[in-house]
Order: sequence, then C-alpha cells, then structure tokens
Amino acid sequence: MLLICCGNIDISSIARLFGALTGDTGQWAITFRPVADKDIATNVQDSYTAKDLAVLEGLDAVRKRPGMYIGSTDSRGLMHCLWEIIDNSVDESLAGHCKKIEINLESDGSVEVHDDGRGIPVDKEPKTGLTGVEVVLTKLHAGGKFGGGSYAASGGLHGVGASVVNALASRLDAEVDRDGKIYWMSFQRGVAGIFDGDGPKAAFEPKSGLRVIGKISSKITGTRIKWWSDRQIFLKEAELDLEDIYARARQTSYLVPGLTLVVNDNRTKTKTSETFFHKSGITEYCNFLQPDEAVGDVIRIYGTGHYQETVPVLDDKGHMVSTEVERDMEVDIAMKWGNGFETTQRSFVNIIATPKGGTHVLGFERALVKVVNEALRSTKTLANKEIDVIKDDVIEGLTAVVTVRMSEPQFEGQTKEVLGTAAATRIVSAVVADKMKEYFNTSKRIDKANGRLMLEKIAAASRTRISARAHKDLQRRKNALESSSLPTKLSDCRSEDVTRTELFIVEGDSALGTTKAARNSEFQAILPIRGKILNVQKASLSQMLEDKECGSIIQVIGAGSGKSFELDEARYGRVILMSDADVDGAHIRCLLLTLMYRYMRPLIDAGRVFAAIPPLHRIEVMGGGGKKGEYIYTYSDDEMKKITADLKKTGKRWKEPIQRYKGLGEMDADQLRETTMDPDARTLRRITVSDASAAEAMFELLMGSDVAPRKEFIANAEIDREHIDA
Repeated sequence: MLLICCGNIDISSIARLFGALTGDTGQWAITFRPVADKDIATNVQDSYTAKDLAVLEGLDAVRKRPGMYIGSTDSRGLMHCLWEIIDNSVDESLAGHCKKIEINLESDGSVEVHDDGRGIPVDKEPKTGLTGVEVVLTKLHAGGKFGGGSYAASGGLHGVGASVVNALASRLDAEVDRDGKIYWMSFQRGVAGIFDGDGPKAAFEPKSGLRVIGKISSKITGTRIKWWSDRQIFLKEAELDLEDIYARARQTSYLVPGLTLVVNDNRTKTKTSETFFHKSGITEYCNFLQPDEAVGDVIRIYGTGHYQETVPVLDDKGHMVSTEVERDMEVDIAMKWGNGFETTQRSFVNIIATPKGGTHVLGFERALVKVVNEALRSTKTLANKEIDVIKDDVIEGLTAVVTVRMSEPQFEGQTKEVLGTAAATRIVSAVVADKMKEYFNTSKRIDKANGRLMLEKIAAASRTRISARAHKDLQRRKNALESSSLPTKLSDCRSEDVTRTELFIVEGDSALGTTKAARNSEFQAILPIRGKILNVQKASLSQMLEDKECGSIIQVIGAGSGKSFELDEARYGRVILMSDADVDGAHIRCLLLTLMYRYMRPLIDAGRVFAAIPPLHRIEVMGGGGKKGEYIYTYSDDEMKKITADLKKTGKRWKEPIQRYKGLGEMDADQLRETTMDPDARTLRRITVSDASAAEAMFELLMGSDVAPRKEFIANAEIDREHIDA
C-alpha cells in the first residue's frame, strides 16, 4: 500500500490508524519520500489548462488595464476621463442640440458635467433589455455613433468613453432631463445600484434600473454626469489642472462656434468661474495661437470630399457583415504666417485633438509644399537656378489649424492622438491644392498682396537654410595655419574648451583697447561692435543678414541663426554683453538681446547669455596716518550714497569729486579686470526668458514698428527713471 502524506505527521498515529483499518496490530514499515521543489514547479506548470484562463467580463478589463483605455493613471488620465464625458456633450452640440456645457469641480473631489442636449435615451434597448442610460454607462462598445443617424460626425466613436469613466469611478450619478421627467441612476465602479447617502463612501446596494425622481418642463432636456474618480486606480497625487481645463475649453469653443462652455472651480474658498464663447471659429483660434508678428492675414480653406469605405456592420440578426458605405468629409483649415521660426500647428477630427497628426495633416503638408513651389515658380519669386523649397521652409513661422469632420474616423488607439483613415490624405490634399491655387491666382488686391508676402517669407527661409548650410564649415573655429573667415576685429581666445570660453561683446572701439588688455587671453574673446546695431524687431530677415554687425555676431558665435541654430555648435560657453552703465548702454544691450531672442533663442534658454555689470562710481577712501587708502566701487547712485553715509559715520574721508565712469573706456585695464572681467571678483546678470509669449509681446511693444502702443507705454508707465537699468 502506498500512502502520500502532506504536512507534519506523527508516525505512531499513522501506524495505529493502519492497524485499526486492517485488523493487523503488527509492526508497519513506513517510508517517506521527499518531494523536490522543482517537481512541484513542474507539476504546476504542466497543469496549465483552459480552466486557468481568466475571462474578464464587462468593465473588469478596464479596471485591470486602465492604461489601455485612458493612457495613464496620473493627472493625464483624469483629464482624459473628464473630456470623454465632455466630448459626448460636444457631439450633441455638433448635431445641433446643445448650446451650453457646464463643468463643475467640487470640493468633495467630484466632477460634474451638465449639458442641455437631448439627454441620454431612457427607453429600453431591445437586445439587452436595459435602458439607454445603463447601456451607455455599463457596456463597452455601445452608443449612438456606430450606425444609425443620430450623429453625422462625432469624436467619441469607440463606444468606450462613458463606460470607461464609470468603471474607473468609485461613484457615478447620471441624471437625465427628458420627456418632462427627471431620471436618475447611480453606479459603483461600473455596477448599477443605489447609494444610501451622499458621496462614494455611502452604503451601496446593487440594483439595476432607471428611477424617476421628479418632473420638469417638456421643453427642458439635458444630461448631468457627476462622478468621483476611484483612488484605487488613480495615483494619489493625480489631480485636475485648472489651466489645462481652461485651455481645452477655450480650444473647444473655437472649434464649435456658438457653443458656450462654463468652468466653475468650487474646490477652494475663492471660487472661480470662466466662460468660453467664440463666434469666429478657427480663424479666431489661428490668431490666438500665433506667437509672433503676422506676415499677412489668415487664409481660410473650406472644402468637401467623398470616399467609400468598407466597414463591418451589425445586421438584424446580430452578425457582423462587411459593407461598403458612402462617406462625406468636410475640410476646414485656417493658416497664417508670422515672422518667427516656430511652427504652431493644431489638428482635429470632429473637435477631437490629434496632437500627433495623422493622415489629414499628411495631406495638408504634402499639398501645401507642392502648391507653394508652383506659385514660387509662376510668380518668379524663386529664380530658375534656385532649388525647390522643402516642408521645413514652408512651415517656418506657420500657425495652422487643420480640422476635418467625418463619420466614424479610424483612430490609432483609444486616446485618439493619430487619425488613421487613409482617405483623409487624398481629400485634404485635393481641397488644399484647389483652394490655394485659387488663392494665388486671385484678382483680389488684398489676397494678392497677402500671397506675395507669404511667398517672399518662404523663399527667404529657403535661402537662409541653404546659406547656413553653405557657411557652416566657415563658421567653425580655424587654427592658425588655416585662413580664417572670422571678422578681423575679433580678438579670439586660445582655448577651444567650450565649458571655459567666454565671448565679450563690447560697445565701440574705444573700449576695445581696455578690454583687450584686461582680459585673460586663454579663455576670454573680445568682439567690438560699432554703436547701436540694427533693430531686428522691425527689420526683415534679409535686412538682418545684410547688416554687418549682426552678421559678425552670428558668424563669431558660429552656431547659425534662426531655425538652423544649433546650440552644440556654439564656439563659446558664455556670451557676455558688456556696455556702458548708462541709458545708451542699456539701449545697446536691449538691441543685442532682441537679436539673440529672435535668432539665437536656444542660447538664452540654455542660460548662456549674460550681461556684465560694470561699476558706475569709484570712491577713493583716504588713509589715516600716512597709510594708503582703498578704492570702493559702487554700481548705482543709491549704493554710492549708502557707502558715503557709512564712511561718514565711521569718520572716514574720501577724495572729492567722486569719480563717475561715463563709459568702459574711462577705466584702465586693472580696474576693468578687477570689477567686470575677473571670474573670481565680477558679478554677471544671467539673461533668462521665463515666459516666451510675454517676452515676445514686450519686445514687440518696445522694439516693434507700431509706434502708438510704445508711446502710450512711455507716457503712462510708472517707471522710476533713475532705476531704469537697476
């Protein structure tokens, strides 16, 4: 007889048991065979059968793998859930049934979205026997956008949006105004039921069915969805960012003209409310997005296209049948060029943002490059010997909003970041090509002038790119045995270690001699400039390139300019602007910063641009008892007054008059080295740009071509003129 035992066994007990069973009270020989761990592992592995497969029913799959549906479980995931609900309301607006959407952020952690659309259907769905509200909120791949005629164009097409939000909510309340009644239903983590109280922690009883909780005018319709995100799913630090909500709400109001979105933040004592409403659509959105000064007006393109698509459709028997369907696509594009280098592009499909583009953006860019090249040749803006412009030239400084409206778009993934519908490339390309050809061949004087400005901008971008590539090698450092293309007035340093080298851009030849004598030639280079350089904020790109001083600065730094600027190619680790400590010096410094901000922006962003701070006064303190006095340098009038007052209190005297430096040329080399150039003793002011758009606006105000705003600023600004450069 073979006995297999597990656990702790008393041998004598086993022997007595066997004797009782067999009637044999003799001696039993009991042998134990140890079982190895590897045998256990093998047995477990070999036991893998169909019964070991887990089948996740309903919304369990969402809770198991939330990232598949909302991208992440951090703040971005929370935002995605919010906009899944809002997009359903926006779809109602696109269908012509919703005028207002209200978003409430509550202090108890809940979020409520209220719209005045038709309301979620409350009648029973024939296949499931459940009400429309329960189907939409509990069944994946269910909704009114899979066929039927409820929505010609919508953003939510996968049928998982509302149900996913419900699955990832510790509590969700749905309230529907329809047919003169108020319907209500609650859910806990996707399961229908009734809460005995407020909030997600109240007692819950699972129970299916929609309840009528009141009456209302038959003219009033709408849907209210309120939910608490499940903190078992989302990260503890995840929260909704108010500015992100504002940005998205503003964006939606541009894309759906006539729709009002109200965002109420009730999470703090100081409650806030913002309303977003725009009539002009994407034309106004394009103007809003543009970060720089405009080159011409907004160009608006609208057209339609037709295509066929084979899609699986549910028949009456519930079978999926491949069916060829006819589709229409609307294309609506607004674009505008600016004098900058950055490209600002937004693309949408049925108001759903596609930040990574897709087939519609591909069609837009492809057609735009082709049509622009044809227009450049026909208008002789490009000479025959010049090569065609490329996409980078065309989109330089471009602000564009590309939108398409279509039925059942195919996205790559639930997050809908990329449009995959193949027909969009062909249709968008055809619409852009036709409309832009009409635009360039128009007889309207305004459009013709606008088109000419645009073509000149693109041609200049192409020439700059080619020129930058041709001169790239010439801009690099040459050794002593090679012919140098660098300006002769540059006093270069010996070291090539970018981590140590410094370029001092000094004002005028008068300061050159002093700075040259004061520098450490091992790692400090000097470039003098003549007076006030070109104001590049008002000048064109070609004027900037032709300017001798601007060209010298770009050439010496050696990293190119504009879009072709490469930070890693910069020949110096620091660029230090050294001008006189007066109003003219501040003006020159501002002109230099304007040049660097517009054409060498990465240098500022990397924190490699500095302003030297030369002293304004030198106080010679008299020594007592035949002792030699000392020199004290001050950098402002206030500091000078404070120092002299302190000296007076201690009974010390100083030589009158106190020396005031009118410029760098008045200092000798030792003084300049000690105060301004010696890394161990000097003070530098790092130039940073914390807010690019605000900085651009300020540059345009103070340095732009429009005089009136600058005049108003000078007249009304509360500025202490004595401390204008403090």
